[in-house]
Amino acid sequence: MLFLWLYMFYSCAGSCAGLTTRGSPAPPRAAPPLPPLPPGEPGEESSLEEQRAAPDAGSPISISSFFNGSGTKRLPQAIIIGVKKGGTRALLEFLRVHPDVRAVGAEPHFFDRNYERGLAWYRDLMPRTLEGQITMEKTPSYFVTKEAPARISSMCKGTKLIVVVRDPVTRAISDYTQTLSKKPDIPTFESLTFKNRTTGLIDTSWSAIQIGIYAKHLENWLLYFPIGQILFVSGERLISDPAGELGRVQDFLGLKRIITDKHFYFNKTKGFPCLKKAEGSSKPHCLGKTKGRTHPDIDQEVVQRLRDFYRPFNMKFYQMTGQDFGWD
Repeated sequence: MLFLWLYMFYSCAGSCAGLTTRGSPAPPRAAPPLPPLPPGEPGEESSLEEQRAAPDAGSPISISSFFNGSGTKRLPQAIIIGVKKGGTRALLEFLRVHPDVRAVGAEPHFFDRNYERGLAWYRDLMPRTLEGQITMEKTPSYFVTKEAPARISSMCKGTKLIVVVRDPVTRAISDYTQTLSKKPDIPTFESLTFKNRTTGLIDTSWSAIQIGIYAKHLENWLLYFPIGQILFVSGERLISDPAGELGRVQDFLGLKRIITDKHFYFNKTKGFPCLKKAEGSSKPHCLGKTKGRTHPDIDQEVVQRLRDFYRPFNMKFYQMTGQDFGWD
């Protein structure tokens, strides 16, 4: 009888229940159809953090491990699903200051690369939480992974989703800059942008371009999740007003607004806000040297063509989300 009780208790602890999703707003008005795209799937992100080692999917979880340490390992109730080079690392680090948020540091890549390992493997990656705390993870490539929405919905239809978005042109240049830092001999940004520069045909099969077509990716998520269950965070406002954006995130997660202006200072050298005190530390903390890289000079004609290309997709995205991000 004791064993049965422990088994039932642990099974419940592993569920993603614990957060109630706020009521969904009325759906936005229908928007005009998006312009067609040439065929091409988004490429795999080339610079995501190395995932943390974990036991095999089929390894049993012992009762003794349940009692080791404080709290319980639970499946995440909230996930930062995107986007790459949008500001997801900053958001996660800021959120971890909150005493009721516990998050995985490394990107699990469960719903895109490791799904066959199973939910037991995934849950074992999670930090232990106490009653009332939220378990989170972030993997930016989920947003552009076709299978991710169905897989997350299958885990828990009530999972809260957060997407950090950024001007798609700036995001693409930042993406290229990151790759360039690792592969200095890659072709120029300008040559990768076009299938044919003479005709001005944009190469949407290049992942740096494809990721920024947010409206296309969002359509896939809305097949499985209501719009009110997804919070869209502005990467630009995360820099200019981190406390304001964190206030929205805390409200969305049902948390008390503990993270405020007093937690941040602006680092002029890096060009973005830093924490006065990081999680578990009394010292100031800025994101590492891989963040805030200087972008290469890009031909302004190419930049303008990209802005023209993204404009209808941005307008569609604004209508779908009910937010104007002011990217043009």
